[in-house]
Amino acid sequence: MLAGEDNISSNYVKLGYFPCSASGATVVLTTRVLEVYRVARLRCPRLAIQPFVKSLCDIHGVPFRPYLSIQFSIAFDVYIATLAIVDARVKTALRRDTPDWRLENACPACMYKLEDEPPLLLPFLSTKDGNNSLKRWDRRERAGDGTAGDSKERADSREVPGDYYLSREEVDSWGKEELEELMKGFTPDPEDGCSDRWDNMKEQVTSKAWGMYEETGVFLSLCRHGFVLLIADMVRSGELAKYGFAVTNRLIKVLGEIAEGYDIGCKAAKMVNAHPVLGKLARDNNYRSLVGAFHGHGHCRLCQLSNLATYVKGVGLEDLEYCETFFSKSNALASSTRYASRFHRQQAITMYLEHSDVSDTYQSLTQLLCNKYKRALEVKATAPALAQTMRDLGVPSKATFADWLAREKAFLLALKREPPEETLAMEYYQKLVNLNAQGERMNKILATAVPVLAGHTAEDYEADAKETRRIEAQRRHAIELHENILLAVQDLEVRMDVAQRWVPDSAEWREAAIMVQRRRYQRALDVLQGLIIARLFELTKMNMSGTGYKLRKHIAKALQARSRAVKTALSNYNTAGAALHPPRPPLTWEQVVDYAFLSDFDLLREGREDIREETWATPAGRLAMDMYFKIERAEEEIYRLDIEIRRLWTYMEDEERFLWREEKRVKEENGEELAHQVRRYCWRQARFNADHRDRLRKLERVPGFTGTLQRGVPVKKERLVGASGESAPLRSSPPMSGGSDSEDSEEEADILAAQYVLMSMAEDSGGVRGDGAGEEEEGALNE
Repeated sequence: MLAGEDNISSNYVKLGYFPCSASGATVVLTTRVLEVYRVARLRCPRLAIQPFVKSLCDIHGVPFRPYLSIQFSIAFDVYIATLAIVDARVKTALRRDTPDWRLENACPACMYKLEDEPPLLLPFLSTKDGNNSLKRWDRRERAGDGTAGDSKERADSREVPGDYYLSREEVDSWGKEELEELMKGFTPDPEDGCSDRWDNMKEQVTSKAWGMYEETGVFLSLCRHGFVLLIADMVRSGELAKYGFAVTNRLIKVLGEIAEGYDIGCKAAKMVNAHPVLGKLARDNNYRSLVGAFHGHGHCRLCQLSNLATYVKGVGLEDLEYCETFFSKSNALASSTRYASRFHRQQAITMYLEHSDVSDTYQSLTQLLCNKYKRALEVKATAPALAQTMRDLGVPSKATFADWLAREKAFLLALKREPPEETLAMEYYQKLVNLNAQGERMNKILATAVPVLAGHTAEDYEADAKETRRIEAQRRHAIELHENILLAVQDLEVRMDVAQRWVPDSAEWREAAIMVQRRRYQRALDVLQGLIIARLFELTKMNMSGTGYKLRKHIAKALQARSRAVKTALSNYNTAGAALHPPRPPLTWEQVVDYAFLSDFDLLREGREDIREETWATPAGRLAMDMYFKIERAEEEIYRLDIEIRRLWTYMEDEERFLWREEKRVKEENGEELAHQVRRYCWRQARFNADHRDRLRKLERVPGFTGTLQRGVPVKKERLVGASGESAPLRSSPPMSGGSDSEDSEEEADILAAQYVLMSMAEDSGGVRGDGAGEEEEGALNE
């Protein structure tokens, strides 16, 4: 026993060991091995406890036993809880423990606003999306009838520290009751062209849950640089509206004016605007819901003109699709959390998010900013090519492109619904065609001779009688069908006020025939477009990281069948197009599978206005318009990046000075133990700043750079409190012994850290894993 201690567990911790039980422990694990596993799992989320323990057994040359995983998980639980308490004390000492502080300061480039900086049309850009990879198995007893029985999972009331997660109660408050009120005033547009293309737009609160899972995935929100804003569990459901509502509500209340990218942003915008509570909040804060650049190509062209990032002022070159990139990495967590408890699953996800923000996203922040800047300069450099194209097309000014976009939108709006008189005319024409065809068939049947019943035998007589009955039935059916069609024709004539029935030689007949041909053409186009979009997203899924072999084979087979269906639909389209007057040029296989061709599908539709000779509808005009809007967005991107780079530069200096001052203050007020933890926090926050400064100084020398690296004055003064103009020593490596900041040796520093760990354990009110840990890890390994 060490002096001053009467608890064996406290002695273990002071010596750098964590026990596997609260009292009477006979097995302990070193702090170093627990820290190695913690960091290794953050870098390789697939690494579960069981394979790590087996690795330790291999190193020590002992056979693996299942109870070793349980012992390790108990000690690891206590270690993680201890780190959480240490982190909470550090944040309290730094006055960073207020509600939503992390969310308000999640991204320095987005949120560290400066005085006198130019305004942004869209101050904050974010993206949100759902993902079903991080599902968690619902462990239940099996009832006698084979159905799921009572839960086998032990109750665990612990809550994961931090504010990344939206609580289930907050999410559920936007659930069924709110949606029922919303639906009273919300009428979806059946002609919007987007709803049928997205599974996650079928957001009914009563949708069938996935019975085998408790949590069926996560709903995530990121800023445009990839920092995590919020996350929520999707519980026994798909991607329902309530998850998006809860995220949007919290972001608007904390951050104010925002613009969100979402793969169903068009539908989400309508639902948010119609919401009795969220709608007013969104309108008061100029909320915008947009469609990402990739998913946007699966939406109809009319939707793209209003919601696609390419055509929205202020978005820049941001694609609003960062969630897909994030999920491609976070999917690695699935195997180690599939069979975990609710608490341990959220714990693993939260730890991954924190590590991702600090060690991945922040580390690569300046690299991302520099790449965005260089890409924007490359796009802007195409301005001379655009000028030459404008001269070739006879475009007088750049304002013409905005006019073209407005004319395209007006044309597509006119295509949304057929006028009622045209619909009736086409129906009347089709009935007349059917009436004439049925009349010819009836006359042919009536002209069929009835056999004379003159059989010499009973068998011959019976055969003649049977044939007579068959012919008479055909005549009766033909007459009845003709009369039914005639009644429908007469009804339409009354509704349309037709004085004289149309005949094939009449002008009305010919006009209606053209409209019917156009409708068939458009139906063939709808089928072709739907198959192309499905093929595109299946290809994306097949190439996605984490897609299993069996699923890849399944998708590959589906693509083979889909390709045959696309070729059939393409043939039908070309046949229907050839029947028009004048005929439409045929499409080739190479054209329809081109990714960029998706946005031009709707322009193939036949309208009441002939646009084939319009410059904006020609391939050259479309290319010029695309170049123009990309250059416009590139200029906006440079404008935004100039602001964000100065924010980041100022943030790095202010943060380093603030933490340096706070370390000295905490040491004076609270002692060396807490100051040591503040010092480590300071290192974690500033360890990448030297690389950031090097990258930004190199960017400053790039031709075309218009920003500045001069330090600004932040709007919020919390980091300037107590500042005296003194510079903070830069730290690019962890605090070591023998430096000017500390006179402690490495061993003394370890003892100080262990003493503070011991202090924090007194506040640990959480439990530990039960006997199910081995089962969880076995399942995770098998997964």
